[in-house]
Order: sequence, then structure tokens, then C-alpha cells
Amino acid sequence: MNSQNVVIAIDGPAGAGKSTVSKLLAKMLNIRYLDTGAMYRCLAFKAIEAGLTVNDGDEASELLKGLEIQFGTGDPQPVFLNGVEVTADIRSPQVGEYASALSQFSPIRKQMVDRQKKMVADGGVVLEGRDVTTVVAPDATLKVYLTASLEERAKRRLNEFVDSGAATSFLTVRDQILQRDHRDITRDDSPLTVAEGAEVIESAGMSPLQVAEKIVSFLATR
Repeated sequence: MNSQNVVIAIDGPAGAGKSTVSKLLAKMLNIRYLDTGAMYRCLAFKAIEAGLTVNDGDEASELLKGLEIQFGTGDPQPVFLNGVEVTADIRSPQVGEYASALSQFSPIRKQMVDRQKKMVADGGVVLEGRDVTTVVAPDATLKVYLTASLEERAKRRLNEFVDSGAATSFLTVRDQILQRDHRDITRDDSPLTVAEGAEVIESAGMSPLQVAEKIVSFLATR
């Protein structure tokens, strides 16, 4: 199979390791990496700047229409918002909470999904998020649902915040993930779920490389 034509879609809850694994896969297969969550974070970053609250979905949807979101190459992958790099700015806990809340609004999701579909149309991409296997790329070459226990995911996310210099605690991160899980699973528009035909991987006890290699082995059977 020509990897330049494949589309690998990975869904799963917060902290399951989707981003790390997806970046590894992109390198291993020499294909593009699309972080759909970063797109919602870009909107959240601008919404905070504009003084919007997490309940201002209509205003945020209008704001999104004027935002140009682009990705560069590298690790970490550079993210550009209206031509300005915001790679580090969009990774704060506050931006993450705003992104999760604003993603519940259907007008916002529709705009994002339309953009994401165009970005994966030519193939040669691994994308990850909460609805990529069910909505963005339901006909992906390979669909994966990556998960882990709440405690494991909270530990991983806390380590990410500590590494980035953000001040928080395990209990705070755990509660945030629990709330995000609830929003993702229960939202009316494209809730997080295991897509039909998706390979489910429980990542606890596995290194990111082991998970990536397992996904490559699934790809070989497609």
C-alpha cells in the first residue's frame, strides 16, 4: 500500500496519547499530521482575547469565519493563526477548557469539520481528535480508538503541563478530564464514540512507539 494515499484516523478521550502516537506515525510513514484539537484551541485562544465566555458559541462561530489556521512541519508542529505562530500559546489549561466547551456548539463544529475534510481529501495524512473516525474521515483507510483509564490519562496530562511550566495539580487535571469526557460523550453533535470497524487500543502499559507499531501492523492488513 502506498502510504501517501492512506488516511489514518485516531479518536479517543483526552490524555490517551493520540497526539504523541499520531506524530510518531506521521514520521514513520512520511505522511502529514493533522491535530484537529489544535484548530479548536486556536479558536479558543482568539475567543479569550476577544473577551468571550465559554457560552458565547454564536459569537465564537462568527469569530472563526475570520480565522486562518495553518500547520507547519517540525516537532512540536508549528501552528499559525492568521500568520502568527501560536504553538505554545494554545497549550495552556485555560485554552484547553475553552476549546472543549466551544466545541459543543454545532455551528463551530460544522465549520471545523468542513475545513478538516478539505485538509484530508488528498490522503497521506494521520489525523486525531474526538470525531475524526465518525465524522471527519469515516471512510479512512484505518480507524483507531485509543484509550486508557482516567487515572492513567490524568497522570500523562499532568506531566505535559509540568513539562510546559504550567502550575496545576493531579486532582485538578483529573477533574478537568472527567468533565471533558462527559462533554465529549454526551454532546448532541458528533459525540465521542467507537466507530464501526475501528481498532480499539488500550494504551496503558504501552509506550507511544509500541502503540504506533501496533497501528502500523493493523495498516498492513488493509
